[in-house]
Amino acid sequence: MEDLSRFFVKSPLIPAIVVEDTNDTVLMLAYMNEESLKKTLETGYTWFWSRSRQELWNKGATSGHLQKVVSITADCDDDTLLVRVLQTGVACHTGSYSCFFKPLYPQGKEKCTDE
Repeated sequence: MEDLSRFFVKSPLIPAIVVEDTNDTVLMLAYMNEESLKKTLETGYTWFWSRSRQELWNKGATSGHLQKVVSITADCDDDTLLVRVLQTGVACHTGSYSCFFKPLYPQGKEKCTDE
């Protein structure tokens, strides 16, 4: 297995942006440490580090809403990962398909368009 330490030079945790491979929906943002990244690569399913519980967690292990990894790509600085998955069920603990469902801008207005 590749040496993964380059991803953890700046911090023991790296943000992982999770995207549904079939429709490009951003599902969630979670954090990986070196152990969770290794488990993800070994199993083909997402594993993350829970900052609140201070433990590893396998997405969907209790809910059944698993994320089968299609690909993982690092950004240019090796400090963020883009994880493309096949999502079973919903991604958000609230029951929403994506964790990103709270509009902030623009509020109640049409989207801005460039002219």
